[in-house]
Amino acid sequence: MKVFQKLAGMLAGLAVVSFSATADALPDKPAGFGNRPLTIIVPFGAGGGSDQLSRAMAKAMEEEAGLTFQVVNKPGGGGTAALPDFMLAPTDGFTVLQHIDNAISAYAAGDIRENPAEDWIPLCMTQITFSQIYIRPDDDRFSDWESFLAYAKANPGQVTMANLGKVGSMELVVMQQLSEALDLDIKQIAFDKPAERYGALIGGHVDVLFEQPGDVRNFLDSGQMKPILSFLDERPDAFADAPTHREVGADFEALTRFRGFYVRKGVPQDRIDYLAAACAAAFNNPDYAAFNESKYMHIIDSFRDTEGSIELINGAVETYRAMYERLGIGK
Repeated sequence: MKVFQKLAGMLAGLAVVSFSATADALPDKPAGFGNRPLTIIVPFGAGGGSDQLSRAMAKAMEEEAGLTFQVVNKPGGGGTAALPDFMLAPTDGFTVLQHIDNAISAYAAGDIRENPAEDWIPLCMTQITFSQIYIRPDDDRFSDWESFLAYAKANPGQVTMANLGKVGSMELVVMQQLSEALDLDIKQIAFDKPAERYGALIGGHVDVLFEQPGDVRNFLDSGQMKPILSFLDERPDAFADAPTHREVGADFEALTRFRGFYVRKGVPQDRIDYLAAACAAAFNNPDYAAFNESKYMHIIDSFRDTEGSIELINGAVETYRAMYERLGIGK
């Protein structure tokens, strides 16, 4: 257990170290590059956090680097269904993959062969965030964490949670840790498409939702969802009414959600350098900065360059593998 906690702490620590995106001038655009639109493949459905991020970054990179993009959604398989399209694309830099930490957990579990830190080139990470548990504000069975906990313990195995559902994913690992710490039995219901997860909670088809605050900001602002628990060491001011998992007696380092952009290994280095610089410039774009803050991405420092991304990925792989060995997950 101590080794498990130590390794989990390594990943959590990587998420809070300060890495500011530099505003250096873009290098010269490589000859022939950007003469047609680039494609960003998003492995999740329209409207979710990955989709919103990709479209915001595409707009910012268009403004900062003079590139044009088309965003293509390829949902399925907890984020793995999009990978064949990415891996079959030419190594010319015109195809970019946006992916989340689920790619790292899938590699650590042996579900995919490609190492995201070696077989892919991470251009940058532009969002790192924490997760929360949400309820409907008008639910008459519980109104906060304390009353939800009492209800869940009185109804073991009956409480349902909308989740991404991929075996070994960050969501399920964190919920496994919480369940073990507090002796909970909550049934996980898998939804690949974000809109389905959100609709399941709002429509009363599930009892709670596991998600990141930026992805459901509109529902929070409209009063359709309410956070009752944050997986964070300290309460952020934006969610001062919701306790953290540590406050309720779950003493573990909670994994974070991180999203970034990749090209395949083999893309010419000058194109990698240009895209990486475009990522950094886009992160500093005022409109993108405002978007990131609107998604609560300013609470944890959210930028990593290629080197920092590789460090984050390698730490995550080590952490997930230690978790999977303990939980009996993986191949």
